[in-house]
Amino acid sequence: MGIFDLFKKEKTVAEKTQLDKGLEKTKTSLVGKISRALIGRTTIDDDFLDELEEILISSDVGVETTVKIIDRIQKRVSKDKYLGTDELNRLLKSEITDLLTNKTANLNSEAKPYVIMVVGVNGVGKTTTIGKLANMFHQSGKKVVLGAADTFRAAAVDQLTIWSERVGVELVSKGMNADPASVAFDAVQSGFNSGADVIIIDTAGRLHNKINLMNELSKIKRVMSKVIPEAPHEVLLVLDASTGQNAFEQAKHFTAATEVNALALTKLDGTARGGVVLGISDQFGIPVKYIGVGEGINDLQIFDPAAFVESLFSATT
Repeated sequence: MGIFDLFKKEKTVAEKTQLDKGLEKTKTSLVGKISRALIGRTTIDDDFLDELEEILISSDVGVETTVKIIDRIQKRVSKDKYLGTDELNRLLKSEITDLLTNKTANLNSEAKPYVIMVVGVNGVGKTTTIGKLANMFHQSGKKVVLGAADTFRAAAVDQLTIWSERVGVELVSKGMNADPASVAFDAVQSGFNSGADVIIIDTAGRLHNKINLMNELSKIKRVMSKVIPEAPHEVLLVLDASTGQNAFEQAKHFTAATEVNALALTKLDGTARGGVVLGISDQFGIPVKYIGVGEGINDLQIFDPAAFVESLFSATT
């Protein structure tokens, strides 16, 4: 079995239920508003498209992605003459699924160990996401090693220690104020020597400025590559979906600082701003790989565009 064979598994009933529950607020805000905007209309005209544009932007889909969706709908409507709520929902589902599917994560890496460097600001659920991700891999039978390289914040090291014990995976840590690159090097070395399948490195959520952040992340990447030349194979940016436009700003910051190639969107269950999933993935051209839809240890889900969109629109009638 490959590292990411778990991506190929269909969601269980429990996972589908949790996804539906997690997207409930976004459904009400986004899809509910679209349905109400269609009441009494017999055609999809320019007035409705203007209202749809406002709904998408207010749901944090983002201006660029909203314009792209509206443009595609205009072309489809003029060609196929879609009418009514059911037809528009099918059209929206199709267009949104296409947008998300075009940014497909690399699920077939044969690298062993597979090294993931996790980045993101403090407070977005970065360390918690690492713990849940470690649990996901551990439960699928993979040997996991964690590296506590966010050494600027004592709570981060302590939190990751708790997660490693809870999940039952190895942790490499030198405590607070240790050199982050040294911790990352030792974690990768330990994982390589012990035959680990996955190595996950936590990094600082905040440094004094963007130059310091870029230099620190570059240094961490550089020392890891001394052990495994291709490492890190994945730079995973964790974003809090509930922060809306702030998540866009964070994405700009970290994509400028390092080569982010995967996204994890957390706290979708606590926000009506789930549209940010569409906008960030589309605008930055980076695939969403994981979404957080609850506080439980098993509530980090592998992102499935088709399942996400189906759940988003499932409440409509």
